[in-house]
Amino acid sequence: MDTLFAHLTLTDVHRSVIRNVVSIGSSQDLFDDLTSSPAEWALAQQVEDEVKPPPYQSRTPVIHRPFEDATWANAIGWPFKHWQTSRFSDGAFGVWYGCDSAKTSVYETAYHWFNGFLTDAGFQHEKVVGERKLYDVMCDAALLDLRPLTTQHPGLVHKTDYSFTQSLGARLHHEGHPGLVTASVRYAPGHNYVVLNPAVLSNPRLHCQLTYRLDGHHIVIEKQPGVVWMDVATAAL
Repeated sequence: MDTLFAHLTLTDVHRSVIRNVVSIGSSQDLFDDLTSSPAEWALAQQVEDEVKPPPYQSRTPVIHRPFEDATWANAIGWPFKHWQTSRFSDGAFGVWYGCDSAKTSVYETAYHWFNGFLTDAGFQHEKVVGERKLYDVMCDAALLDLRPLTTQHPGLVHKTDYSFTQSLGARLHHEGHPGLVTASVRYAPGHNYVVLNPAVLSNPRLHCQLTYRLDGHHIVIEKQPGVVWMDVATAAL
């Protein structure tokens, strides 16, 4: 770890970053593609209700606009209020992840959707549909640049072992760094923005809506219904 810090440099970031989150384009039953049992739909809905954030309620409604606040919460605020274990956090603090491009974000999220949700739930052989929203979020910060150090420190880009990166994230969080830029593990040409301080993020805008369809050994990505935009083989995830 000390060797890595001795060679770290900063990159001055002033650009829009892609945030890819679970969402839906229109109201629908979220669980009817997982089971045909109404009782199991109700159970799944109960679990979702227990973990989702409460509706926005402004104490100054003349000043705050709920729809703008909802966009900020979806695109920026969620991971800083709902801490989860991830590549750069052991769950003791929140981390926001964004990507340099929509394509990078698809590979990153498709991996976690398939391996961290569908496979764990036993739905990896079913036909499953998921919907997501992509946001452009402005990032203005001097971020630590890990990209030149991946050869010397392979733990930075290990596909499944997060022990090294979680230790690194814990130190950066403790020392108050705003975040870092690192190579994407799921899509080699891309890179990810890992933000520890929401103050460096602003101006979330809708980029596009995507549909993920698990079909056999492929995840088909659509921007428009019925029109394939990307095809990701699950074996490559």
